[in-house]
Amino acid sequence: MLVSVDCGAVALRLDGKLLARDVEQRLHELIARFQSDAGRPPGLAVLRVGDDPASAVYVANKDKACQRVGIASQVAHLEGTTPADEVLTTIQRLNADPAVDGILLQLPLPAGLDEGPLLRAIDPEKDADGLHTLNLGKLVKGEPGPRSCTPAGVMAMLRQNGIDPAGKRAVVIGRSILVGQPMALMLQAANATVTIAHSRTADLAAHTREAEILVVAAGRPGFVGAEHVRPGAAVVDVGIHRKPEGGLCGDVRAAEVEPIAGALSPVPGGVGPMTVTMLLVNTVVAWCRTHGLEHDLDDLVP
Repeated sequence: MLVSVDCGAVALRLDGKLLARDVEQRLHELIARFQSDAGRPPGLAVLRVGDDPASAVYVANKDKACQRVGIASQVAHLEGTTPADEVLTTIQRLNADPAVDGILLQLPLPAGLDEGPLLRAIDPEKDADGLHTLNLGKLVKGEPGPRSCTPAGVMAMLRQNGIDPAGKRAVVIGRSILVGQPMALMLQAANATVTIAHSRTADLAAHTREAEILVVAAGRPGFVGAEHVRPGAAVVDVGIHRKPEGGLCGDVRAAEVEPIAGALSPVPGGVGPMTVTMLLVNTVVAWCRTHGLEHDLDDLVP
């Protein structure tokens, strides 16, 4: 069943910022309740290589989020010229650190560093971003494990707003291992019928107009407009781009789509805050597992 709206009405706002605040409160309360039993707070280590300006902003936001909920955060910042074996040594040190429950390798890496071997070197139990090959395999098999943060955040947003994927037609634009592929798998696990579209999809609009749930992770500003959207559909915009004239925009032309869609995530304030929050969720779940603590976060780890 589609989200119900009248044509021309304002779409339901899928407010990731508000949901992130609620989830952070749950995490804060859980950590406060169990920290004395564990003997320490949860620990998240972020490994940043080089001086990409966007990465600096993301890492700072993650550190602030950790402080809000009570996670001990540490940042290992290496020069952009650091050879791969030294980055690997840092990952191995964090793997062995008993105070670290989650490890995040901040992407993108400087030219010349292959992210694949470095991501695989992270202890799968400490894989806060859900990108280790083993954890992606667990997602495919429907086994528990840390989930890729952005698609897990999208699933939480849909659930919070009463949008059940079961029985619905869903289209995901984008097939990256970071968003598109795990997004499709999570929707499929929630019993949606899923199509993955991409840059070589012929007649894209013919596919997207069939979607009751449309997740756009194309990486291209303003890529999706009114001609792509079925009336009443839930549209989730994963993209975020800086406009030449200032400000931010997504992959969706929101002004066109909002009068048509039943629900729409804003940019900013939609998927972005939930991506950071799911990083915290993965870290806290790993902390609970290490110390044999019961948590109530199963609804956030699809």
